[in-house]
Amino acid sequence: MTSQRSPGTPRTPAAHRIKVTLAGSRPPIWRRLEVPSAITLAGLHRVLQTAFGWEDYHMWVFENAMGRYGVADRELRIANAATKRLDHVTPAPGDRLAYTYDFGDDWEHTLQIEAVIPAEPGIAYPRCLAGRRACPPEDCGGIWGYGDLLEVLADPAHDEHEERLEWLGLESADQFDPAAFDLIATNNALSHLATVLTKN
Repeated sequence: MTSQRSPGTPRTPAAHRIKVTLAGSRPPIWRRLEVPSAITLAGLHRVLQTAFGWEDYHMWVFENAMGRYGVADRELRIANAATKRLDHVTPAPGDRLAYTYDFGDDWEHTLQIEAVIPAEPGIAYPRCLAGRRACPPEDCGGIWGYGDLLEVLADPAHDEHEERLEWLGLESADQFDPAAFDLIATNNALSHLATVLTKN
């Protein structure tokens, strides 16, 4: 016989495991995150900014078949992301959500829900489980502009090499490693957003 939860028993908090990939990146730039299922999309925006290393200078929006959510804007048909929860717009594994940061450079991220799991006792969420490659610099022209930037940095004889180094505030190209990803540093950065959902 299947046991049933009594009406007075609190529901175990859940977490969404999400793989977030920067669209068009080759090799792929991605992060695997676990976040509270009940997080608002405004809260998820802060998590993504932190996990990727963006600087939150620009407008942003989440979008799927249910609607568009960001800083509320009636003209752009964007609803308030602070009033919509992740588990309401992507309730199940396999669901997808698009996140665009910077309406000029159009950094498009694909969020794939890999699992919805009970929160582990004593674990603080959000947390990053894995990732690959560094975040592109802000305002470098989107994913195609980033590709051009990497080509210029890799070629000391390029006409724009010194100019791009100066723009990035670097003395030499080897100070920027596009393959770099530091899981510990990422989780340290996320720690100010994290909370334990289930006590031991």
